[in-house]
Amino acid sequence: MKYILLFCGTPDDQAAFDRLSPDDLKARYGEVAKWFQEHRSRIGASNQLQGPHTATTVRFDASGKPTIKDGPFIEGKEIIGGYCEIDVPGLDDAIEMAKTWPGRGAVEIRPAASR
Repeated sequence: MKYILLFCGTPDDQAAFDRLSPDDLKARYGEVAKWFQEHRSRIGASNQLQGPHTATTVRFDASGKPTIKDGPFIEGKEIIGGYCEIDVPGLDDAIEMAKTWPGRGAVEIRPAASR
């Protein structure tokens, strides 16, 4: 079954990430690269997203009219920093994989819609 892991954090998490020294950033990326390597047989498409200041949001009103705004205007206080698609037997396997994520913050797990 395919799931999407959304790697999330708060604005405070983003600020702390932005303040990492080059050496600390290299170490963090090394941990994440190791996680991706360990799980490579189950990971499909993945990517890190640029910071929340680069976001553009299209929101639709009740009549379906779109409004476009600069910024991450998704309701909530978390920022999605990246994602990956995984192919595992079931939710328990996705949870076990997400529990090993070294990037900190939160990992939201969603099943991919079947077509």
